[in-house]
Amino acid sequence: MKYLLALDQGTTSSRAILFDIRGGIHAVAQREFSQYYPQPAWVEHDPREIWESQRAVIEEVMAKTRLKPDDLAAIGITNQRETTVLWDRKTGEPVAPAIVWQDRRTADLCAELKAQGLEPMVQKRTGLLLDPYFSGTKLKWLLDHVPEARSRAERGELAFGTVDSWLAWNLTDGAIHVTDVTNASRTLLMNLHTGEWDEEMLKLLDIPATILPKIKSSSEVVGECVLDCVKGVPIASMAGDQHAALFGQCCFDRGMAKNTYGTGSFLLMNTGTTPVISKQRLLTTVAWKIGDTLEYALEGSVFISGALVQWLRDGLGIIAQSSDIQALAASVPDSGGVSFVPAFAGLGAPYWDPTARGLMIGMTRGTTKAHIARAALEAMALQSWEVLEAMQHDASMELSELRVDGGASCDDLLLQIQADILQRPVVRPQITETTALGAALLAGLGVGLYQDRKKIKAEWQIEKTFHPKMSKSEAHTLQARWLKAVQRSKSWE
Repeated sequence: MKYLLALDQGTTSSRAILFDIRGGIHAVAQREFSQYYPQPAWVEHDPREIWESQRAVIEEVMAKTRLKPDDLAAIGITNQRETTVLWDRKTGEPVAPAIVWQDRRTADLCAELKAQGLEPMVQKRTGLLLDPYFSGTKLKWLLDHVPEARSRAERGELAFGTVDSWLAWNLTDGAIHVTDVTNASRTLLMNLHTGEWDEEMLKLLDIPATILPKIKSSSEVVGECVLDCVKGVPIASMAGDQHAALFGQCCFDRGMAKNTYGTGSFLLMNTGTTPVISKQRLLTTVAWKIGDTLEYALEGSVFISGALVQWLRDGLGIIAQSSDIQALAASVPDSGGVSFVPAFAGLGAPYWDPTARGLMIGMTRGTTKAHIARAALEAMALQSWEVLEAMQHDASMELSELRVDGGASCDDLLLQIQADILQRPVVRPQITETTALGAALLAGLGVGLYQDRKKIKAEWQIEKTFHPKMSKSEAHTLQARWLKAVQRSKSWE
């Protein structure tokens, strides 16, 4: 039997997951790496730590299973998106820390460009909005602030990449400098309609084309690994984490949607082969490219989701470990009127307000830590509800169900609250590692293990479906209170 190895490089940890051809998990290795916060609203990673942690888990999985490179059909890469790496082409050494997707240091630049009336043009060309979230303004910042970076970039001495490019470069010892169309579509630098780098956007952000990777499809062989334990194994897929999760959830048809509850929450709805330009301040993004066909999705990004539970654990200390939140929140029937807006890094879709800040309101002397825990779970679900409402409006279609994955999808109470607030079924699959699974399946397609998606779809199985138990009027009350609280959190800074 041939296996597929998925490299799932996330915001706080790197993982390697070994799948069989039917999507079964055979081995997992995970390693966390450091987060750096040098200034308020700045978030950085050390690219070398990212690579070392990813290499370590590859070696661990291969040693644990005693597999040889010949046992692997292919490797698939999926990654935290928008995080921006700049390195020396000759030495392979980063010239600065990676600027993480959560980083807000380019908020003023984005505001300046908006004030010039450029956002409609940017949205039309890239499907994105002018927000510090995306890689383009981060890259401009590095070129403008790292000593000699711009002159060196113009001489062709530096390489830019999102994390997929950085991993592929290191896996092949610098033999390839590539990205895939899903990651490229998150940079503000790619034309949504052609799938190529956009000259107007490069000019606007003053980015020299010499530093850009070559854009590939999401499912094709782009190179071979040189790392001993996987030497000669083809890298056959690259996809941003949320696109890989959409694929892993088998959301292959127009109108199907998924939510990944990770550090943030990321909702994607498949819109088919036609990009839908949002009127609700959602993002239009590439879902994936297979063969010559580009397929698209609408996306709503919630910046703080699972990170809210981490804050309750590490910041407030009201739970000892993240899994404790379910029991604590379940100990009260509701939040006691407390609303929680976790705008710690501003608000994402549909507001895109980098000046918003976190807010908890509605507390009385009777408020307990259990009510706060419950309000936190409600906030995670309400943020997703608001994004899905906007999606349905933009795409002119009714959502029949929501497929869910990510770390917090194991929390039954959260998913029940989500079904109640959505007034729609919420479906958890048998395999919730859908991001890694999507990368593995795309790699399997890339080397011909699967002829098409029908076989993949036939293997997808439901573990549990959560049906709404709350009345529509109760759901509407929660929704209205949430919207009221959000208004109070906006434009704080």
